Amino acid sequence: MSVTTAADQVFSVSELTHRIAGTLEGEFPAVWVRGEISGLKRADSGHVYCTLKEGRDATLSCVMWRGAASRLTFDPRDGVEVEAFGGIEVYAPRGQYQLIIRELRPAGRGALLLALEELKRRLQAEGLFDEARKRPLPKYPARIGLVTSSSGAAVRDLVRVLRGRWPSIGLVLAPVRVQGEGAAAEIAAAIRAFNRHRGVDLLIVGRGGGSLEDLWAFNEEPVVRAIAESELPVISAVGHEVDWTLADLAADVRAATPSHAAEIAVPERAEVARTVAALESRLERVLRQELAERRQRLESLVEKYGFRRIRDFFGLTQQRIDDARQRVGRALRRVLDDARARLAAVRGRYGLREWPRRVGELEERVAALHQRLAATAAEVAPARRRRVMAGVDRLRALSPRLVLERGYCLARAADGTLVRGTETLHVGERVTLEFASGEADTRIEEIRRGGE
Repeated sequence: MSVTTAADQVFSVSELTHRIAGTLEGEFPAVWVRGEISGLKRADSGHVYCTLKEGRDATLSCVMWRGAASRLTFDPRDGVEVEAFGGIEVYAPRGQYQLIIRELRPAGRGALLLALEELKRRLQAEGLFDEARKRPLPKYPARIGLVTSSSGAAVRDLVRVLRGRWPSIGLVLAPVRVQGEGAAAEIAAAIRAFNRHRGVDLLIVGRGGGSLEDLWAFNEEPVVRAIAESELPVISAVGHEVDWTLADLAADVRAATPSHAAEIAVPERAEVARTVAALESRLERVLRQELAERRQRLESLVEKYGFRRIRDFFGLTQQRIDDARQRVGRALRRVLDDARARLAAVRGRYGLREWPRRVGELEERVAALHQRLAATAAEVAPARRRRVMAGVDRLRALSPRLVLERGYCLARAADGTLVRGTETLHVGERVTLEFASGEADTRIEEIRRGGE
């Protein structure tokens, strides 16, 4: 629309403003404008006022009436790049043109962040990020599934670190696209395929670093839901340490980088070897201690003489020796069975090449200790029996009963003490006479004290 006037025509301010308004409104009735929000204000009436700017080159005053503002699907803020749709009008009191915004939406990165925040809120409300549903990782996985690109640096880092820490680990790669259209669908499908076939113990899902747009596939709902629904534990390893995605929130464990994920997934083989050696040493100490305690108890039982009859003592000692041998045998079998089962389970699961030989050596050493225990018990019992019989002979030689059998007797006072002379006796006192076979109660009628 063009405006032509005579050279001498003079307009009033309102007339000129009206002519300009008509020109602008007729030329720009409906346009899309991109810019960064600045100076946003919300009036009590519900209207929104702001300025769209493009660096320091240009600014455009804008107003959004209450009706349009109520239909906003996001919270506009200063510094957010947006795309505004509306028409140009002139505000006559200020002689200023402005954009009357009828629709407003985030532009570029702002739209991505808005969509990301909205999806995060929705999935969080469903409980997909709850800590209570996180699953523990297996301590010694035999096979690990890798969901990542087959040509990126991430897969090389994963294989290098995993093989370095545990050379016999099994790795299954599901090659997928990790960015661009269709990447999210491939990642989700690979996760579900691993869960169907169950050929691995753990999943690592991720890629190397990049921009928000590069990592966007790991923010998409199909990937997040596949991770949350996975029955296999999942480690998320997306980007660098500063990068966060919704996949990280849904996974059981979030790793800062792919290399860090590999360190979390498997232990260091050298450390496990040290643990096994410590267990072997502990088992040997336990066996030695058990044998020493059994031997000490056996010797203590043999050396006890507080029995009424030697035959009872020897029989009970022999019984305790037999019981002790049985208990030691059972304890050894339990320890050996438990150790054998644990070592066999570890060997079967983790493919340690040296463990079969180590287990065989341990079994031979335990068998040798068992034979030594049996030989020691067989040697100790006869030796103790000979010592006991020698003691019996000495006791019998010193026993006063041999004297009694030759016709003598022992006199005991009423309190049971031996009467060694007449000076301790009194007339009328009762005395017990002990013979070789039996006793007799007597009473002192007369005391005749003899000389030397």
